[in-house]
Amino acid sequence: MQAIITVVGQDKVGIVAGVSSKLAAMHINILDISQTIMEGSFTMMLLGGLPEDADFKAVQQALTDFGTQQDLTIRIQRQEIFDAMSSL
Repeated sequence: MQAIITVVGQDKVGIVAGVSSKLAAMHINILDISQTIMEGSFTMMLLGGLPEDADFKAVQQALTDFGTQQDLTIRIQRQEIFDAMSSL
């Protein structure tokens, strides 16, 4: 299963490393990634490959909790839902 993951927050050292480490710990492969800093705000969007047996709700909650701990907003959407919404 593939998912779109977005990360937004105030720019600080270690965001990419922290998010990448969290994803690796959950066996989520980063397939594509884009990031930028806009007037002090960090934004990142990535395509992640989740294991076939991944519990999507558990992954979603783990990323939300990690984001809260890091003072970031992290959201995840299944790629097919993201694609359907962006084709409207």
